[in-house]
Amino acid sequence: MRLNSVQQEGKITVFLVDDHEVVRRGVYELLSVEDDIEVVGEAGTAADAMARIPATHPDVAVLDVRLPDGSGVEVCREIRSQDENVKCLMLTSFADDEALFDAIMAGASGYVLKAIRGNELLTAVRDVAAGRSLLDPVATARVLERLRSGTGPKDDDKLAALTDQERKILDLIGEGMTNRAIGERLHLAEKTIKNYVSSLLSKLGMERRSQAAAYVARLKAEKG
Repeated sequence: MRLNSVQQEGKITVFLVDDHEVVRRGVYELLSVEDDIEVVGEAGTAADAMARIPATHPDVAVLDVRLPDGSGVEVCREIRSQDENVKCLMLTSFADDEALFDAIMAGASGYVLKAIRGNELLTAVRDVAAGRSLLDPVATARVLERLRSGTGPKDDDKLAALTDQERKILDLIGEGMTNRAIGERLHLAEKTIKNYVSSLLSKLGMERRSQAAAYVARLKAEKG
């Protein structure tokens, strides 16, 4: 599969990451015939992706969630911590709520299932490149239902236990920002943010950032 070494001006540049060559070839063929899209690279492992994506500076990285040496979510988080201009579109065979939450937390712009039709994938790539956020509607509906049914009477008590700074950081986690991005926003070191995150998760009785993101989303849904 031959890739153009020079990105053509005005085209949406895309990097493909999937451990199945047949899937990569299929997506490559689908994208490469479009006049406004150019595939600038591809990888089959997380390590290869993290090494090659920064060098190609794509507009969009299409990432398989499950890779043999890691996760596309980890690739997304790492790449976006280096360059937030790279938009990530997660492509997966599995409707996994936790992976969806993790993808949101990593800063992914979209999360779609591989059952998506070809023209819908093209639209997704263009939407993500344009800065729009999209999620698979089936997965989104299920997550929203889970959030709505998870309400509890102790929310106010939990929030009251947080300091003002922890509340600010919790809200930014809910916006999908990385520790590095939060640190830049609040003018604090990334390590300091990590300590705040650990503290607020402990106070909320949670173990993962994705749980905190879901918690914020539920609170917003209730108020809305």
